[in-house]
Amino acid sequence: MPYSYGVTARSPAAPEAVFAALTHAATWPLWSPIDSADVQGGDPADRQQVGDTRIFRTGRSVALERIVELIADRRFVYDNVGGPFRSYRGTIDLAPAPGGGTDITWCGAFDPKTPFSGPLWRWYLTRFMQRMADGLAAYAKGGTV
Repeated sequence: MPYSYGVTARSPAAPEAVFAALTHAATWPLWSPIDSADVQGGDPADRQQVGDTRIFRTGRSVALERIVELIADRRFVYDNVGGPFRSYRGTIDLAPAPGGGTDITWCGAFDPKTPFSGPLWRWYLTRFMQRMADGLAAYAKGGTV
């Protein structure tokens, strides 16, 4: 059974600045709970492209995420590869906010491997991704890429 979550945040930064932070894995540990970020066969400081697989470490947990869609300054879509999910797709939509800045909508759809764990994962991911979205929103207003 598929599950989903969705969170929102608003950044005073323009969509271009928010998108730049998303497409440079090296920035993620600066604005999120993630401890480290690498790119398979690439440099996390470079701008990532569709097909790139990023390796995120948080504590002892390792997540592999493949970028599957990029629309400049508007959308960032990734799949979690492996891990505790049969399938997992995250989508980050960026929209110019009324009065300036960027509205960030971060949502995901997933199917956990462990039976009956979906509600727990939804609770955890909603909380974790809200921290991600809030950190991204704050970082983009003053971060440099």
